[in-house]
Amino acid sequence: MRTAAALLASLLCLTWTWAQGESGEVIGNANIQEDGGKRNISPDIWAELKELRDMAIEQKVELRNSKSKIEKLEQENTAVQARLSGSESKNAVLETRMSSSEIEVEELKRENADRPKVAFSASLTDAGHVGPFNTDITLKFSKVFTNIGQAYSPTTGIFTAPVRGVYYFRFTLRDNRASSWIGAKLYHNDERLMLNDDYSTPTSYAYAIVANALALQLEKGDVVRIDLGASHGVFDDSNDHTTFSGFLLFPL
Repeated sequence: MRTAAALLASLLCLTWTWAQGESGEVIGNANIQEDGGKRNISPDIWAELKELRDMAIEQKVELRNSKSKIEKLEQENTAVQARLSGSESKNAVLETRMSSSEIEVEELKRENADRPKVAFSASLTDAGHVGPFNTDITLKFSKVFTNIGQAYSPTTGIFTAPVRGVYYFRFTLRDNRASSWIGAKLYHNDERLMLNDDYSTPTSYAYAIVANALALQLEKGDVVRIDLGASHGVFDDSNDHTTFSGFLLFPL
């Protein structure tokens, strides 16, 4: 199929041929007629014009379709860009959250590193019976299992708070003698907070146990100890029946 440019060129050629009719040449679709000894050239341009018009219409339709395709592609491109922009926004939010989380983790690590670590646990002795005595004595739990922070002294039996905070303490005492008293007093500085005692029955399998626990708010330098009451006894051996433990819950 000829293009519109080719048809225009053909029409120009035919027009030139008609204008040169005197020369007696016939070109293209020109019809030659004689009239009174003269030749008239009347080119048949109607078919060419129709074909040119049809081509113009066809090209117009193709152009319209091309514009529609271009518009559709532009819309799709806009949608893709919008999705990409949304993804970039989400990624930015996630990166911000991750950065915040990393900062929080680092802060927690620093806080944990700076936070004092205090915990101890010890049993009384392998020697067996301790007491009774005529006066109260401070029990020295000499078999230390754990003493992180070195706040507990096995030589004195006294715990000294290294920082201001809330601490948790627990103790268990046992005696296996018949018809005897066992008793424990927990002191915060010079203030007695607890008195726990028990009496064993007069049988060969008698034993008595006292146990308790509490949380205390302590100032730096405060002390906590357990005293065995006068006329009371306690028992411990390698099985560690009699114990004293404590740790820092959180500083203040």
